[in-house]
Amino acid sequence: MPRPAPADYGAMPVRRFGRINWLGTATLAAREIQRFMTVWQQTVLAPLMTAGLFVVVFVVALGRGRGEVMGLPFVEFLGPGILMMTVIQTAFANSSSSIISAKMQGNIVDTLMPPLSAAEILAGYLTGSLVRALLVATVIGIGLALLVGHPPAHPWAALAFILLGALMLGGLGILGGIIAQKFDQMAALTNFVVTPLSFLSGTFYSVQALPEPFRSLSHWNPIFYLIDGARHGFAGVSDAPMARGLLVCLLTVVAVNGLAWWWLRTGFRMKA
Repeated sequence: MPRPAPADYGAMPVRRFGRINWLGTATLAAREIQRFMTVWQQTVLAPLMTAGLFVVVFVVALGRGRGEVMGLPFVEFLGPGILMMTVIQTAFANSSSSIISAKMQGNIVDTLMPPLSAAEILAGYLTGSLVRALLVATVIGIGLALLVGHPPAHPWAALAFILLGALMLGGLGILGGIIAQKFDQMAALTNFVVTPLSFLSGTFYSVQALPEPFRSLSHWNPIFYLIDGARHGFAGVSDAPMARGLLVCLLTVVAVNGLAWWWLRTGFRMKA
């Protein structure tokens, strides 16, 4: 009986995924969702409690003696800003913590070794951030509607800016997770970049009340347009034209996630 050629020994069948590895991408996305849902008290409930405390403190301490802002009662003005601030912080935390934890624990290879392209890895991480941000936004949005006594003025606009915010900060979290080598470096990015940008973007005030040059500088902050767009979606008022806000947010999402894709593709600070 003829012996098979040496090349046949141990040969593995070739599995063809097509242009997109749907199974691998869905598995990575499911892992990211399961990762934060396993500790939902920390990843979902804690941001909701923080948002609720912000509303209670500002409304009780300042709201009763404060007049209308942009023609709105203070709680109605404040609510969308709190919602978007929570969404962006949650989206950033989800993707950044996933990558930095995997790097510190040495199991980032489990993500890099499977037959996943950079775009598929990016999609998996962004899905986790998006789902977590939408969960938080849904609960806060329902609570806000009950508090002010009416549904969002422009629900599709609110949803569009929430999605853009989750994608923007989810991508920024991937960049942060790639750059950071230690947990304290990631904490520095959160404390000195993400939190100041979200607090100084009109969350608690209208930027029209700021003196120059701070008013003009606020319009260079993409997060300002996220918060302004959420306020337009929920309350029907805004500081900037919605067309400009959508354009700035779309361009920022493309730029941030384009850079994240490139770093994942080249293995920047991820591969030896």
